[in-house]
Amino acid sequence: MPELPEVETTRLGLVARVVGRCIRDVVVREPRLRWPVPGDLAARLRGALVRGIRRRGKYLLFDCGTGHLLAHLGMSGSLTVVPSGRPVRRHDHVDLVLDSGDVVRLNDPRRFGAMLWVRDPDHHPLLDGLGPEPFDEAFAGAYLHRASRGRRVPVKQFLMDSRVVTGIGNIYANEALFAARIHPARAAGRISLGRFERLATVIRDTLERALAAGGSTLRDFVGSDGAPGHFQLQYAVYGRQGEPCPACGSLVRATRHGGRSTFHCASCQR
Repeated sequence: MPELPEVETTRLGLVARVVGRCIRDVVVREPRLRWPVPGDLAARLRGALVRGIRRRGKYLLFDCGTGHLLAHLGMSGSLTVVPSGRPVRRHDHVDLVLDSGDVVRLNDPRRFGAMLWVRDPDHHPLLDGLGPEPFDEAFAGAYLHRASRGRRVPVKQFLMDSRVVTGIGNIYANEALFAARIHPARAAGRISLGRFERLATVIRDTLERALAAGGSTLRDFVGSDGAPGHFQLQYAVYGRQGEPCPACGSLVRATRHGGRSTFHCASCQR
């Protein structure tokens, strides 16, 4: 699933090509996404000026004045800007046709993404209750320490809980916990303030490096220009089971927690 770096990479690419443009038309080829595309979406967006695009967690919000277009990439989706004459491919489900002649195209093989009309995003059920962003001032080691007290859940699952912090998925939770030398199965409530302070720092560092690399492309993700990300070339542990740990040379192990693959070094992470 695209995580914060992939969604932010997409947002940055869209801002340059979409903000300040009018949506001339909307073409919905397949409305059956995770949440059905509203039948009146085209009517609401047609003629709207895109005033800005912001990200909240893994959601993108296109400010259209009277409301917002909420977009989610789901498990395997991408939003790319293509010329209006670009042939439609399989899984190209929704087009936003701009007055520039460009088209913002949602491709979503698994159809777990979304395109919804939202009047008040700050109080929408999908966004209400999300935790702080990893780059917010509110996100710090002290915050994680307070939020974790009494929690027996493994720390990796704790980090992936969008009510605790939003935008961190499986890949970057694995990588950040390795960088902080914390075992992913350790109970969140048993981690000290000092270790959480270190973890908050390396979470930001990991996400910043991923952003600089255009995110990760393991299977489907591409940025708004259609280019893949390259952060997967920097992984320390994710997907590297049976390979030497880059810090100590022990073999990276793979387990499962909460139904997700987990990768760690048993020697380095405690």
